[in-house]
Amino acid sequence: MSANESAEVVASVPASTNGDVKPEAPVAENQIETPKIEDDFPNSAADGLIKKPFANPLETAKPVKPAELTADQQAKYETVLKAVSAWTTVPNTSEKNAPTAPITDDERMWLTRECLLRYLRATKWNTTEAETRIKRTLTWRREYGMEKLTPDYISIENETGKQVILGYDNNGRPCLYLRPSKQNTEKSERQIQHLVFMLERVIDLMGPDQETLALVINFGESKSGQNASIGQAKSTLDILQNHYPERLGRALIINSPFYVWPFFKIITPFIDPATREKLKYNEDLRNHVPSQQLLKSVGGDVEFEYDHLIYWPALNKLAEQRREAKRERWVQGGKQVGELENYLKGQDSPSASQGTSAEN
Repeated sequence: MSANESAEVVASVPASTNGDVKPEAPVAENQIETPKIEDDFPNSAADGLIKKPFANPLETAKPVKPAELTADQQAKYETVLKAVSAWTTVPNTSEKNAPTAPITDDERMWLTRECLLRYLRATKWNTTEAETRIKRTLTWRREYGMEKLTPDYISIENETGKQVILGYDNNGRPCLYLRPSKQNTEKSERQIQHLVFMLERVIDLMGPDQETLALVINFGESKSGQNASIGQAKSTLDILQNHYPERLGRALIINSPFYVWPFFKIITPFIDPATREKLKYNEDLRNHVPSQQLLKSVGGDVEFEYDHLIYWPALNKLAEQRREAKRERWVQGGKQVGELENYLKGQDSPSASQGTSAEN
Protein backbone atom coordinates (compact mmCIF):
# COMPACT_ATOMS: atom_id res chain seq x y z
CA MET A 1 0.00 0.00 0.00
CA SER A 2 1.14 3.54 -0.66
CA ALA A 3 0.54 6.49 1.67
CA ASN A 4 -2.68 7.37 -0.10
CA GLU A 5 -4.01 3.85 0.25
CA SER A 6 -3.09 3.82 3.92
CA ALA A 7 -4.67 7.12 4.92
CA GLU A 8 -8.07 5.65 5.67
CA VAL A 9 -6.58 2.71 7.53
CA VAL A 10 -4.53 4.74 9.97
CA ALA A 11 -7.57 6.79 10.96
CA SER A 12 -9.39 3.67 12.02
CA VAL A 13 -6.69 1.48 13.57
CA PRO A 14 -8.26 0.98 17.00
CA ALA A 15 -6.22 3.36 19.97
CA SER A 16 -21.54 -24.19 11.27
CA THR A 17 -22.20 -24.59 7.98
CA ASN A 18 -25.05 -26.66 6.46
CA GLY A 19 -24.19 -26.24 2.78
CA ASP A 20 -23.72 -29.05 0.31
CA VAL A 21 -20.27 -30.56 0.11
CA LYS A 22 -18.84 -30.19 -3.38
CA PRO A 23 -17.11 -33.20 -4.93
CA GLU A 24 -13.34 -32.96 -4.96
CA ALA A 25 -11.73 -32.17 -8.30
CA PRO A 26 -9.09 -34.58 -9.59
CA VAL A 27 -5.62 -33.78 -8.32
CA ALA A 28 -3.34 -32.67 -11.13
CA GLU A 29 0.08 -34.22 -11.46
CA ASN A 30 1.83 -31.15 -10.04
CA GLN A 31 -0.64 -30.66 -7.20
CA ILE A 32 -0.45 -31.80 -3.61
CA GLU A 33 -3.66 -33.03 -2.04
CA THR A 34 -4.38 -31.24 1.24
CA PRO A 35 -6.95 -31.86 3.99
CA LYS A 36 -10.37 -30.45 3.12
CA ILE A 37 -10.89 -28.44 6.29
CA GLU A 38 -12.81 -25.93 4.19
CA ASP A 39 -15.83 -28.24 4.41
CA ASP A 40 -16.14 -27.00 8.02
CA PHE A 41 -16.58 -23.39 6.90
CA PRO A 42 -19.66 -21.54 5.64
CA ASN A 43 -20.10 -20.39 2.06
CA SER A 44 -22.69 -17.63 2.26
CA ALA A 45 -25.60 -16.14 4.18
CA ALA A 46 -27.62 -19.22 3.21
CA ASP A 47 -25.71 -21.15 5.87
CA GLY A 48 -27.61 -19.39 8.66
CA LEU A 49 -25.99 -17.68 11.62
CA ILE A 50 -22.35 -17.17 10.67
CA LYS A 51 -19.60 -17.45 13.28
CA LYS A 52 -16.63 -18.43 11.08
CA PRO A 53 -14.95 -16.83 8.05
CA PHE A 54 -16.03 -17.76 4.55
CA ALA A 55 -13.35 -19.98 3.07
CA ASN A 56 -13.87 -18.90 -0.55
CA PRO A 57 -15.52 -16.20 -2.65
CA LEU A 58 -18.77 -16.87 -4.48
CA GLU A 59 -18.44 -18.47 -7.91
CA THR A 60 -19.70 -15.21 -9.41
CA ALA A 61 -16.69 -13.27 -8.09
CA LYS A 62 -14.22 -12.58 -10.89
CA PRO A 63 -10.68 -11.39 -10.09
CA VAL A 64 -9.20 -8.75 -12.37
CA LYS A 65 -6.26 -10.39 -14.12
CA PRO A 66 -3.14 -8.23 -14.43
CA ALA A 67 -2.07 -6.99 -17.82
CA GLU A 68 0.65 -8.87 -19.67
CA LEU A 69 4.11 -7.43 -19.12
CA THR A 70 5.66 -5.44 -21.92
CA ALA A 71 9.08 -6.50 -23.20
CA ASP A 72 10.68 -3.69 -21.19
CA GLN A 73 8.83 -4.63 -18.01
CA GLN A 74 9.77 -8.29 -18.44
CA ALA A 75 13.43 -7.33 -18.83
CA LYS A 76 13.26 -5.23 -15.66
CA TYR A 77 11.60 -8.08 -13.78
CA GLU A 78 14.36 -10.45 -14.86
CA THR A 79 16.96 -7.94 -13.68
CA VAL A 80 15.40 -7.80 -10.22
CA LEU A 81 14.90 -11.58 -10.11
CA LYS A 82 18.56 -12.18 -10.91
CA ALA A 83 19.64 -9.74 -8.20
CA VAL A 84 17.45 -11.06 -5.37
CA SER A 85 18.15 -14.69 -6.31
CA ALA A 86 21.82 -14.02 -5.59
CA TRP A 87 21.18 -12.77 -2.06
CA THR A 88 22.64 -15.09 0.56
CA THR A 89 22.31 -12.83 3.60
CA VAL A 90 19.96 -10.10 4.85
CA PRO A 91 20.62 -7.40 7.50
CA ASN A 92 18.98 -8.18 10.83
CA THR A 93 18.15 -4.53 11.57
CA SER A 94 17.84 -1.26 9.71
CA GLU A 95 20.84 0.25 11.51
CA LYS A 96 23.91 1.19 9.49
CA ASN A 97 26.42 -1.67 9.21
CA ALA A 98 23.95 -3.97 10.94
CA PRO A 99 24.94 -7.62 11.30
CA THR A 100 23.53 -9.98 8.69
CA ALA A 101 22.26 -13.56 8.77
CA PRO A 102 21.64 -16.14 6.03
CA ILE A 103 18.44 -15.68 4.08
CA THR A 104 15.88 -18.25 5.23
CA ASP A 105 13.59 -20.53 3.25
CA ASP A 106 10.59 -18.54 4.47
CA GLU A 107 12.15 -15.36 3.10
CA ARG A 108 13.01 -17.00 -0.21
CA MET A 109 9.44 -18.30 -0.51
CA TRP A 110 8.15 -14.76 0.17
CA LEU A 111 10.10 -13.56 -2.87
CA THR A 112 7.53 -14.66 -5.44
CA ARG A 113 7.28 -13.38 -8.99
CA GLU A 114 4.24 -11.31 -8.05
CA CYS A 115 6.01 -9.91 -4.97
CA LEU A 116 8.86 -8.60 -7.12
CA LEU A 117 6.37 -7.15 -9.60
CA ARG A 118 4.46 -5.36 -6.81
CA TYR A 119 7.64 -3.56 -5.76
CA LEU A 120 8.49 -2.77 -9.37
CA ARG A 121 5.06 -1.23 -9.92
CA ALA A 122 5.33 0.70 -6.64
CA THR A 123 8.68 2.16 -7.75
CA LYS A 124 7.48 2.89 -11.29
CA TRP A 125 9.72 0.13 -12.66
CA ASN A 126 12.93 1.48 -11.17
CA THR A 127 14.91 -1.74 -10.70
CA THR A 128 17.50 -0.34 -8.28
CA GLU A 129 14.84 1.21 -6.05
CA ALA A 130 12.74 -1.95 -6.18
CA GLU A 131 15.68 -4.11 -5.07
CA THR A 132 16.46 -1.70 -2.24
CA ARG A 133 12.88 -1.64 -1.01
CA ILE A 134 12.52 -5.43 -1.16
CA LYS A 135 15.62 -5.90 0.98
CA ARG A 136 14.41 -3.23 3.40
CA THR A 137 11.15 -5.11 3.81
CA LEU A 138 12.95 -8.38 4.48
CA THR A 139 14.99 -6.58 7.15
CA TRP A 140 11.85 -4.96 8.56
CA ARG A 141 10.10 -8.31 8.82
CA ARG A 142 13.05 -9.60 10.84
CA GLU A 143 13.31 -6.50 13.00
CA TYR A 144 9.55 -6.27 13.55
CA GLY A 145 9.53 -9.89 14.70
CA MET A 146 6.84 -11.34 12.44
CA GLU A 147 7.34 -14.78 13.96
CA LYS A 148 6.37 -13.35 17.37
CA LEU A 149 2.98 -12.17 16.11
CA THR A 150 1.24 -15.41 17.01
CA PRO A 151 -2.52 -15.96 17.35
CA ASP A 152 -2.10 -16.27 21.12
CA TYR A 153 -0.19 -12.98 21.39
CA ILE A 154 -2.64 -11.04 19.21
CA SER A 155 -5.78 -12.74 20.59
CA ILE A 156 -6.60 -10.16 23.27
CA GLU A 157 -6.74 -7.40 20.66
CA ASN A 158 -9.49 -9.16 18.73
CA GLU A 159 -11.62 -10.42 21.60
CA THR A 160 -14.45 -8.04 20.66
CA GLY A 161 -14.11 -8.52 16.90
CA LYS A 162 -12.82 -5.03 16.17
CA GLN A 163 -11.16 -6.47 13.08
CA VAL A 164 -12.91 -9.20 11.11
CA ILE A 165 -12.00 -10.99 7.89
CA LEU A 166 -15.29 -12.06 6.34
CA GLY A 167 -16.42 -12.52 2.77
CA TYR A 168 -15.02 -11.48 -0.61
CA ASP A 169 -15.93 -8.58 -2.87
CA ASN A 170 -17.19 -8.79 -6.45
CA ASN A 171 -13.64 -9.29 -7.68
CA GLY A 172 -12.78 -12.00 -5.16
CA ARG A 173 -10.80 -9.76 -2.81
CA PRO A 174 -11.02 -10.88 0.84
CA CYS A 175 -12.74 -8.25 2.98
CA LEU A 176 -11.09 -6.94 6.13
CA TYR A 177 -13.50 -5.01 8.35
CA LEU A 178 -12.14 -2.40 10.78
CA ARG A 179 -14.68 -1.56 13.48
CA PRO A 180 -13.31 1.10 15.88
CA SER A 181 -16.47 0.99 18.00
CA LYS A 182 -15.38 -2.45 19.22
CA GLN A 183 -12.21 -1.04 20.79
CA ASN A 184 -11.25 -3.01 23.89
CA THR A 185 -7.61 -2.16 24.70
CA GLU A 186 -5.49 0.85 25.58
CA LYS A 187 -3.27 2.42 22.91
CA SER A 188 -0.11 0.35 22.47
CA GLU A 189 2.27 -1.05 19.87
CA ARG A 190 0.26 -4.27 19.92
CA GLN A 191 -2.68 -2.46 18.31
CA ILE A 192 -0.49 -1.81 15.26
CA GLN A 193 0.83 -5.36 15.40
CA HIS A 194 -2.79 -6.50 15.37
CA LEU A 195 -3.37 -4.81 12.01
CA VAL A 196 -0.16 -6.29 10.59
CA PHE A 197 -1.25 -9.74 11.79
CA MET A 198 -4.64 -9.39 10.11
CA LEU A 199 -3.08 -8.15 6.86
CA GLU A 200 -0.94 -11.30 6.84
CA ARG A 201 -4.03 -13.47 7.37
CA VAL A 202 -5.88 -11.67 4.56
CA ILE A 203 -2.94 -12.43 2.27
CA ASP A 204 -3.09 -16.09 3.36
CA LEU A 205 -6.71 -16.24 2.20
CA MET A 206 -6.23 -14.63 -1.22
CA GLY A 207 -7.14 -17.03 -4.02
CA PRO A 208 -5.60 -17.47 -7.48
CA ASP A 209 -5.23 -14.29 -9.56
CA GLN A 210 -5.74 -12.23 -6.42
CA GLU A 211 -3.13 -9.95 -4.84
CA THR A 212 -5.26 -7.29 -3.17
CA LEU A 213 -7.78 -6.88 -0.37
CA ALA A 214 -10.97 -4.91 0.14
CA LEU A 215 -10.84 -2.79 3.27
CA VAL A 216 -14.20 -1.97 4.88
CA ILE A 217 -13.93 0.73 7.54
CA ASN A 218 -17.13 1.19 9.52
CA PHE A 219 -17.00 4.18 11.87
CA GLY A 220 -20.56 3.55 13.02
CA GLU A 221 -21.05 4.12 16.76
CA SER A 222 -17.35 4.89 17.25
CA LYS A 223 -16.06 7.68 19.50
CA SER A 224 -13.04 9.92 18.95
CA GLY A 225 -11.01 8.23 21.68
CA GLN A 226 -11.39 4.87 19.95
CA ASN A 227 -9.36 5.87 16.88
CA ALA A 228 -5.61 6.01 16.34
CA SER A 229 -3.28 8.53 17.92
CA ILE A 230 -1.06 10.63 15.64
CA GLY A 231 1.92 8.50 16.66
CA GLN A 232 0.11 5.29 15.80
CA ALA A 233 -1.05 6.81 12.54
CA LYS A 234 2.49 7.71 11.46
CA SER A 235 3.83 4.29 12.39
CA THR A 236 1.02 2.46 10.61
CA LEU A 237 1.35 4.68 7.55
CA ASP A 238 5.05 3.87 7.30
CA ILE A 239 4.42 0.12 7.51
CA LEU A 240 1.66 0.05 4.93
CA GLN A 241 3.38 2.39 2.52
CA ASN A 242 6.77 0.70 2.57
CA HIS A 243 6.10 -2.96 3.27
CA TYR A 244 2.69 -3.77 1.73
CA PRO A 245 2.85 -2.02 -1.65
CA GLU A 246 0.13 -2.64 -4.20
CA ARG A 247 -1.99 -4.61 -1.72
CA LEU A 248 -5.07 -2.39 -1.44
CA GLY A 249 -7.69 -3.12 -4.07
CA ARG A 250 -10.33 -0.79 -2.68
CA ALA A 251 -11.23 0.90 0.60
CA LEU A 252 -14.89 1.30 1.49
CA ILE A 253 -15.40 3.89 4.22
CA ILE A 254 -18.83 4.24 5.79
CA ASN A 255 -20.44 6.18 8.64
CA SER A 256 -17.50 8.63 8.85
CA PRO A 257 -18.05 10.95 11.86
CA PHE A 258 -17.19 14.64 11.72
CA TYR A 259 -14.19 14.31 14.02
CA VAL A 260 -12.17 12.12 11.63
CA TRP A 261 -12.36 14.57 8.72
CA PRO A 262 -9.70 16.93 10.13
CA PHE A 263 -7.38 13.93 10.29
CA PHE A 264 -8.12 13.06 6.65
CA LYS A 265 -7.48 16.70 5.72
CA ILE A 266 -3.99 16.51 7.24
CA ILE A 267 -3.24 13.28 5.37
CA THR A 268 -4.66 14.40 2.01
CA PRO A 269 -1.47 16.15 0.76
CA PHE A 270 0.31 12.80 0.93
CA ILE A 271 -2.33 11.03 -1.15
CA ASP A 272 -1.42 10.17 -4.73
CA PRO A 273 -4.34 11.32 -6.93
CA ALA A 274 -3.85 8.29 -9.20
CA THR A 275 -5.09 5.93 -6.48
CA ARG A 276 -7.92 7.99 -4.99
CA GLU A 277 -10.36 6.05 -7.12
CA LYS A 278 -9.77 3.12 -4.77
CA LEU A 279 -11.35 5.06 -1.91
CA LYS A 280 -15.15 4.97 -1.74
CA TYR A 281 -17.06 7.04 0.82
CA ASN A 282 -20.50 6.12 2.15
CA GLU A 283 -21.50 4.13 -0.92
CA ASP A 284 -23.93 1.23 -0.95
CA LEU A 285 -21.62 -1.66 -0.11
CA ARG A 286 -23.85 -4.02 -2.09
CA ASN A 287 -22.41 -2.41 -5.21
CA HIS A 288 -19.00 -3.76 -4.21
CA VAL A 289 -19.61 -6.91 -2.15
CA PRO A 290 -22.19 -9.64 -2.90
CA SER A 291 -25.00 -9.39 -0.35
CA GLN A 292 -24.64 -13.13 0.32
CA GLN A 293 -21.18 -12.44 1.79
CA LEU A 294 -21.81 -8.96 3.18
CA LEU A 295 -22.61 -8.28 6.83
CA LYS A 296 -26.26 -7.46 7.52
CA SER A 297 -25.12 -4.58 9.74
CA VAL A 298 -23.77 -2.79 6.64
CA GLY A 299 -26.56 -3.68 4.22
CA GLY A 300 -25.92 -7.32 3.33
CA ASP A 301 -27.66 -10.59 4.11
CA VAL A 302 -25.09 -12.19 6.42
CA GLU A 303 -26.29 -12.66 9.98
CA PHE A 304 -22.93 -12.61 11.75
CA GLU A 305 -22.17 -13.05 15.42
CA TYR A 306 -18.62 -12.57 16.63
CA ASP A 307 -17.77 -15.28 19.14
CA HIS A 308 -14.04 -15.08 19.79
CA LEU A 309 -13.81 -18.68 21.00
CA ILE A 310 -15.19 -19.87 17.65
CA TYR A 311 -14.04 -17.28 15.09
CA TRP A 312 -10.42 -16.80 16.19
CA PRO A 313 -9.29 -20.45 16.11
CA ALA A 314 -11.26 -21.04 12.90
CA LEU A 315 -9.59 -18.11 11.11
CA ASN A 316 -6.13 -19.16 12.20
CA LYS A 317 -6.71 -22.82 11.36
CA LEU A 318 -7.81 -21.91 7.84
CA ALA A 319 -4.88 -19.51 7.34
CA GLU A 320 -2.39 -22.06 8.68
CA GLN A 321 -3.70 -24.74 6.34
CA ARG A 322 -3.30 -22.40 3.36
CA ARG A 323 0.27 -21.53 4.38
CA GLU A 324 1.23 -25.17 4.84
CA ALA A 325 -0.19 -26.08 1.43
CA LYS A 326 1.76 -23.25 -0.20
CA ARG A 327 4.96 -24.35 1.50
CA GLU A 328 4.51 -27.94 0.32
CA ARG A 329 4.06 -26.75 -3.24
CA TRP A 330 7.04 -24.40 -2.98
CA VAL A 331 9.23 -27.30 -1.90
CA GLN A 332 7.80 -29.50 -4.63
CA GLY A 333 8.48 -26.75 -7.18
CA GLY A 334 12.17 -26.68 -6.27
CA LYS A 335 12.26 -23.89 -3.66
CA GLN A 336 12.46 -21.24 -6.35
CA VAL A 337 12.87 -17.51 -5.77
CA GLY A 338 10.37 -15.97 -8.18
CA GLU A 339 7.86 -18.80 -7.80
CA LEU A 340 4.40 -18.16 -9.23
CA GLU A 341 1.73 -17.34 -6.64
CA ASN A 342 -1.02 -19.07 -8.60
CA TYR A 343 0.99 -22.29 -8.49
CA LEU A 344 1.53 -21.89 -4.74
CA LYS A 345 -2.20 -21.32 -4.24
CA GLY A 346 -3.04 -24.66 -5.81
CA GLN A 347 -4.12 -23.56 -9.23
CA ASP A 348 -3.60 -26.20 -11.92
CA SER A 349 -0.70 -24.35 -13.49
CA PRO A 350 3.03 -25.02 -13.87
CA SER A 351 5.59 -23.89 -11.34
CA ALA A 352 8.25 -21.35 -12.31
CA SER A 353 10.77 -24.10 -13.04
CA GLN A 354 8.25 -26.10 -15.10
CA GLY A 355 7.34 -23.01 -17.09
CA THR A 356 10.99 -22.29 -17.82
CA SER A 357 11.56 -25.89 -18.92
CA ALA A 358 8.57 -25.73 -21.26
CA GLU A 359 9.91 -22.53 -22.87
CA ASN A 360 13.26 -24.18 -23.45
